[in-house]
Amino acid sequence: MKLRVRQVGQQGVALVVVLLFLVAVTGISVWTARQSMLAESMARNQIDQEAARQAAESALRDAERDIDNAAFGVKLANASCARNSSPVDDEGINIAEFTVGCTRGLCLKDDATYKDANWSMASASNTGVAEPWWPASKGGLWNDNEATKPGREPVTANNCDSFTGGVPLGTFTGVPPIRGVAKQPEYLVEVFLRKHVRMNIDETQVTSTGESANQWSTMYRVTARGFGYSTRTQVVLQTVFFP
Repeated sequence: MKLRVRQVGQQGVALVVVLLFLVAVTGISVWTARQSMLAESMARNQIDQEAARQAAESALRDAERDIDNAAFGVKLANASCARNSSPVDDEGINIAEFTVGCTRGLCLKDDATYKDANWSMASASNTGVAEPWWPASKGGLWNDNEATKPGREPVTANNCDSFTGGVPLGTFTGVPPIRGVAKQPEYLVEVFLRKHVRMNIDETQVTSTGESANQWSTMYRVTARGFGYSTRTQVVLQTVFFP
C-alpha cells in the first residue's frame, strides 16, 4: 500500500501576525515610557518652579526686615553687612542712600523718568529706558557678577559699601541661606514719596506712626527674584511695602 504525501505550501501568515503584534507591543511600550518621562519632567519642572517661588517670597520678607532694621545702623548677627543709617531722613523727603545704579540694592528712579521706560527699546546696553528690576538683557540692574557682592557662605564683608545690584538673602539681616537652590534669592528696593496714602473716611493719619495727613509718606517697591535647582528657573515677585 502506497501512501501519497501531499505538500502544502507555507504562506508564513503566522510569522507576519506575530511580527505585527511585536511591533504594536513595542510601540505601546515606547509611548508609555515617553509619557512617563514627560510626566516626570513636568513634575520636576513644577517642583523647581515652586522652589524658586518660595525663595523669592523669602527675599521679599528679607527686604522688609532690611528696611525695618536700617534705622538702627547696626550689623545684625550673622549678617555680612550693615546699613549705615535709615534710607530716608526724619522728614521722609530727602532720599540719602538710593542711587540710579542701585548701590547696595537701593534704586532711585524718580517719577519724571518713568515716562521714558520702554520695554521694546530697552537692552543690556540701553539702560536709560529700563526700570531697575527688569532682566539684565533689558537693561535691568540686578548685577549677576556674584564676585562683586558680599559673600554668604562663608559670610564675608567684602564690598559692603560699593556693591551694586540685587542684595543676596541675609546680607543685611543675617538670615541663613536657603539650601538646595542654585543661587540665593535677591532683592532690589525702590523708594517712592506719596501724600494722602491710606486715607479714607475713618482714617485721620497717613501712617501708623502718627504722621499728619498732608505729610509726605515713604513707601518702597520691593522686587525679588528667586532661583530653583537651576539658575535658568527664575521667579520674580513684587510688593509695595509701607512701614
